Amino acid sequence: MRILGLDLGSKTIGIAISDKLGFIASTYKTIFFEEGNSLTSLEELKEIIKKEEVSKIVLGFPKNMNNSIGPRAEESIKFKKILEDELNIEVILEDERWTTVQANRVLIDANVSRKKRKTKVDKLAATYILQSYLDKNRKED
Repeated sequence: MRILGLDLGSKTIGIAISDKLGFIASTYKTIFFEEGNSLTSLEELKEIIKKEEVSKIVLGFPKNMNNSIGPRAEESIKFKKILEDELNIEVILEDERWTTVQANRVLIDANVSRKKRKTKVDKLAATYILQSYLDKNRKED
């Protein structure tokens, strides 16, 4: 079973997916929606979960640098509950501080244009979120 990584933004959800063994996270896609209306993404997420045989979701949790919970983190907590209730799947919150910054740096270093970066940064950030979770939870052989 695979694990999905999500980076929730105000207009997008970046999506990453693990391999079946849970070792490697890869970019998957970005879902776009009207600002503040992430609920419109639920049907597409449901289809991805079914198609890819996803057993769990790791959702980015954007805590403030001082470890406090701000408005974006509160949105993630609400979205977590909705995902669990509507999609009947376990959702884990994973600290996502610096993931978007890292993703932007990688894309800039790769000479990706600003226009293209906007379409790629969220799914790359989701990959960092998911890979962080996979690395911390890797079972020893």
